[in-house]
Parts: sequence; structure tokens; C-alpha cells
Amino acid sequence: MRLFEETVDSQTLFEGRIIKVKLDLARLENGKTAGREVVEHPGGVAVLAMEEDGTVYTVKQFRYPFAQVVEELPAGKLDGPEDHEKAARRELSEEVGVEADELHYLGCLLASPGFCTEVLHMYFARGLRHGACHPDEDEFLSVERIPFDTLYQRVMAGEITDAKTVAITLKVKEIIRREAGESA
Repeated sequence: MRLFEETVDSQTLFEGRIIKVKLDLARLENGKTAGREVVEHPGGVAVLAMEEDGTVYTVKQFRYPFAQVVEELPAGKLDGPEDHEKAARRELSEEVGVEADELHYLGCLLASPGFCTEVLHMYFARGLRHGACHPDEDEFLSVERIPFDTLYQRVMAGEITDAKTVAITLKVKEIIRREAGESA
């Protein structure tokens, strides 16, 4: 099986500041066609920043699509073709007011590959130096500092449901386990 779909037509339905919405017509493996709704997104970054004492930073902000406050790791979208490491450093500085001596890339996450092109790049930051937060003009958030184990427990209990926060927390838990020499 080839597992490929070929775009035969594409129509832009909406183009905003962050996303573009398209309706494509794709030729399937069996020769038939099907409609595909695609949201194009520039991608983003998220960072778990850990202090020497094992505490980490989360941010709480009102997320309009869900009409509620969501707790998550510092994160943001890429500005055009921006390098994701540069974006991670920028978001960490803007949202938490820290710079990292060590920034470890943890890979990427396809946010919702059934319809969206968003790729989220994940980072683990250590060796933190403190400065002042300077969020974007339209960004209102509350910065929290909590023990990493508390974050992990809240992720495992389903209290924190933001996908990038869940994924990075689980990856960092494994890194910490390996550094401690624990077996699986």
C-alpha cells in the first residue's frame, strides 16, 4: 500500500493573523477524491524551565476557545520562518523572565495531524538566570513556580490537560529518572 494522497485542488477559505484555512481536494490511493480541511499554522515552541531546587514554571492564562483558564508551560508560536530554539528562548524570557544556559531539544509534537499543520517544538531548560517578564501586548498571564513532582502528579491525575505540557512533563520525568540511574 502506498499511503499517499495527492492534492488536486486547493481553495483558501480564510486567512488570519495566525492561521490559514483551506479546503483541498485530494486524490486517494484508490483513484477517488475526497475533501480535506486543512488549518495551516506556523508552529510553536514550549519550554519546561527547571530551577536548581527542582521547581518549574507554569503559566495560567485565559484560553478563549475553551472559555477557561488553562495552566501550561511557557509557550508561543513561531514568528514566520523563525528558528525554534530562538523562539523558545524568546518565549521563556517574555513569559517567565528567565534565560537558560542549557536548552535541550526534546523533539517535536504534531498537535492535531488530522487537520492542522502545527508542529510544536519541545525544550527542557536548566541553568536559569532571572530577569523581568515582558509578555506580548495582548497576553495576560499568571506565572506559577511549583515543584516538578507536583506538575508530574497533576499531569498524571488529569488536572493539567494541555497536550504540550503533558508531553514535555513525561519526557522530562524520563530524563530525570535516567539521570538518577533508575531502571524502567
